[in-house]
Amino acid sequence: MKKLFGKLMLKILGWKVVLEGDVNNLDRCILVVAPHTANDEYMLGNFAYWSLGKPLKVIIKDQHTKAWYGFLVKAMGGVGIDRSQKNDLVKFVADLFKKEDFSLVITPEGTRSWVPKWRKGFYHMALAAKVPLVIASGDFKEKIIYLGKKISVEDLETRTYENIMAELQEYYKKRTPKVPENWNPKIY
Repeated sequence: MKKLFGKLMLKILGWKVVLEGDVNNLDRCILVVAPHTANDEYMLGNFAYWSLGKPLKVIIKDQHTKAWYGFLVKAMGGVGIDRSQKNDLVKFVADLFKKEDFSLVITPEGTRSWVPKWRKGFYHMALAAKVPLVIASGDFKEKIIYLGKKISVEDLETRTYENIMAELQEYYKKRTPKVPENWNPKIY
């Protein structure tokens, strides 16, 4: 049902999905999503994943999973985290991947506002969970969602953080965000 709904919504909204790698890259990974400049990107990403029949999760404030509408948030892949307490998110994510296969959406900017550089958590999560990074982006000029370009676990373990960030920076500078003034293309 989600697959059909995702395809329908993308068609209605005029968006298309372009796979840049094997669709199976989306089964078990940290999905690095950028630019992240507006709330509606979340729904577009969900529609894209649903259209491909792939499992998707996103870390969200637990107030959203505990609210009256929490069942909807959880059905859409929301995993609640109590942000009022210090959490070891890297360990939490690694433990989640021990239990099931899914893609975990991470927006390394950490906000929809302009930031001087990305946070490093996504990189450490992938290393700890021993899952690849898969790159995703939405281009609001072209109305295309790009998915599937993979940076393997082996690459993560042998290349430097700076080398991987340089590759990501080069990749994302080709994309047009919804709110350009909220995007800093210099990510590290």
